[in-house]
Amino acid sequence: MPQFHLGGNAAEIPARFVNNLVFLPVEVNQSQPSLFQLDSTAAASTIDPDRAAELGITPQQTHVLNLSGVDLSPASLDAVSKKDFAAQVGREYEGTLGNDLFAGTIIEVNYPRQTVRIYDPATYQYAGRGKSVHLTFVNGLPVVHAKINVAGGKAIEGDFIVNTALDAALLISQKFAHAHRLPSHIRTVGASEFRAGGQEAAVLARVKEFELGGYEVAGAIAVFPREGSLADGDGKLAGEIGGAMLRRFTVTFDYPHQQLILDSSSDFRLEEIEDMSGLAILAGGPGLKRFEVAQVWPGTPGSDAKIQKGDVIAGINDEAAADLSLPEIRRLFRQPGAKCKLLIQRGNQTLTVNLQMRHLL
Repeated sequence: MPQFHLGGNAAEIPARFVNNLVFLPVEVNQSQPSLFQLDSTAAASTIDPDRAAELGITPQQTHVLNLSGVDLSPASLDAVSKKDFAAQVGREYEGTLGNDLFAGTIIEVNYPRQTVRIYDPATYQYAGRGKSVHLTFVNGLPVVHAKINVAGGKAIEGDFIVNTALDAALLISQKFAHAHRLPSHIRTVGASEFRAGGQEAAVLARVKEFELGGYEVAGAIAVFPREGSLADGDGKLAGEIGGAMLRRFTVTFDYPHQQLILDSSSDFRLEEIEDMSGLAILAGGPGLKRFEVAQVWPGTPGSDAKIQKGDVIAGINDEAAADLSLPEIRRLFRQPGAKCKLLIQRGNQTLTVNLQMRHLL
């Protein structure tokens, strides 16, 4: 059970959001703070092995996770690494807050304001105007029922995993997509879905509507991977709901009462913008300031500019790439009509190319 400071029953945590992913500062046994990712699909909280060694943390210890205003005592804190996390996200992986946190607390994530609050379930009473969605659990994963509607077709119902560690709005399982002939008859663009096993081919498509808990979200972008969805392990699961969908709401995860409470915000009707460069980029090197092109998709601005896989982006708009972060670069590539001048390092060559962003979906 959570131990709130000063006899309270709630705590506001100074969260940090990287794109649509949520990180919370955690002191393990009063150590130096680390940023742990909030992951509703992780079975338990874990710490990166290298970070554990830096802090002198061993699995045999009894661990207390100190957050701002509340202490948590997980049954275990195993050392688990995420090999490709830093390259994909643009920040080092330090740990995960998983379902041992969700199960014993009420967690409110206000995506628009970028705040997180943790409540004591024994005293919590919701008093807002949000809508409650029934929450079930499949293999320990939180699942809600929703509808997806593609252009020219009827709404298709399915059960979706709620995944706070997924940056995308929707990820559709291979089995569900095949059963309903998705994404046929709608415009798609190639993409890369980066998962623990490496880079997988995928396509993106914009769905007409996604209905969740009485809310209808228009124009969300769905990822259709060839394989690798958490939902693939159960043929009845349609896919995953991630941060780019959840960011439209204040989302309250109430596992003790088996409900997800959604309260729409002023961001609810914001258009979701795809990456318009056609480039998949990974961060590496000291400080994750080396930005390498991992893929170039045909028929995109990146392809038009003759950028190649393996190119390194050394500068953007006369600013050194080392002064930017991977999330900042990705935001630049999501600005409709924007022109970006890229300084490219290709082996011993230095090239200048221009990208003209345009909608791909």
